[in-house]
Amino acid sequence: MPSVAPPADAAILANPPDLSHKLPKLTPRRRPQQSEQHTSNPPPPTPALPSAPHLSRHTFVRPSRQILSERDHRLFLESKTHNLIVSFVFTLAESVRDQTITEVGKSETAHDPAVEALLSVLGEAEQALKRCPPVDTGSRFGNPAFRTFLEEVDSLLPAWHNMLGIKVDAEVEEVATYLSHAFGNGSRIDYGSGHELNFILWLLCLRQASILDDRSFPALALVVFPRYLRLMREVQSTYYLEPAGSHGVWGLDDYQFLPFLFGSSQLLNHKHIRPLSIHNQLVVEECSKDFLYLDQISWVNETKTVKGLRWHSPMLDDISSAKNWVKIEAGLRRMFLHEVLGKLPVAQHFLFGSLLPAAEGMSEDAESKVSEEDVGEVEVTGADGVKHKHNASSWGDCCGIKVPSAVGARQEAMKAGETGGLRRIPFD
Repeated sequence: MPSVAPPADAAILANPPDLSHKLPKLTPRRRPQQSEQHTSNPPPPTPALPSAPHLSRHTFVRPSRQILSERDHRLFLESKTHNLIVSFVFTLAESVRDQTITEVGKSETAHDPAVEALLSVLGEAEQALKRCPPVDTGSRFGNPAFRTFLEEVDSLLPAWHNMLGIKVDAEVEEVATYLSHAFGNGSRIDYGSGHELNFILWLLCLRQASILDDRSFPALALVVFPRYLRLMREVQSTYYLEPAGSHGVWGLDDYQFLPFLFGSSQLLNHKHIRPLSIHNQLVVEECSKDFLYLDQISWVNETKTVKGLRWHSPMLDDISSAKNWVKIEAGLRRMFLHEVLGKLPVAQHFLFGSLLPAAEGMSEDAESKVSEEDVGEVEVTGADGVKHKHNASSWGDCCGIKVPSAVGARQEAMKAGETGGLRRIPFD
């Protein structure tokens, strides 16, 4: 009987051919490098920070408002002073990248005599606060005793600046004006990000006067500035300061902006804390002592009458979905340029002196008339007695919209025995 040959399939299975060389090479899917560069949105660059000027024959002047029109504003945006402010703020942010408050607090620069003098000034301001208790009005709006506190601060400004090493009366008057405006507005009993910026401009003037060294920048951002924030939180809680505008100019926070810019720079390359971590209560509690961004988130959560960023701070909630801190820092830099320096209702309250000079051709003082090109604007007198312009199509937000203090609402509710489930207040 003839033998039966094995099936063809069985032979192939016994000796399978090597087809690996016929498989196409796998390559990862990714965009070409040129396309990535084309679609990237780099952050605004940091202008070079010029050296501090020599002031041996300098003439100091009392700062005043000089941005009264669109023309003034354009001149300011093209000026050296604008670049100086941007450079100083961005350089402060860059100086704290990947550093914690604890690390900087233990550094040599944190114990510099000038830095310690700044902390002493803020400490004395806190003592002045204790000497000016609020009056019991039962209202969640601003407490009139705040004006007494501001008068106390103004009386102490010369001594504070003498302690910093400034002895010339004209220099004291110029530099102290910025610190005087850093605590809020006594007429409206409000406080906002513009007052916060005045504190930074005060530090910039001290740097221009060679009182502060550039090596102290990390300590200014993570030691001195947080001390100022704690002081202002006490001031807000004591006098129920109203926000200077409806939920702040930037929509981030009722009162502050720079803690988010400096704080995002701190977290730029952090291995574990991500933007979404601001929703993790444990992370916020454990890390807020070292990171400004989380510290400000913690304060915002504490002072609101409802829980959840989505309800009381939707912009903070929205930007927490960013992929990384690089995008958040870049976005905050753009906000600072476009929503602070780039908006006339905000910039018109800036003060210009000799250390932060106005551009040539700008209005000389707050009483000057606006040029004819500024149509559609009307002249009004604010609560502080200064005339300025309102655009006919705006909400008049340059003067601030009267909004009740969230801190005041919370504390008044606690006085009434409401310990939880606090009701929401209008505009909160």
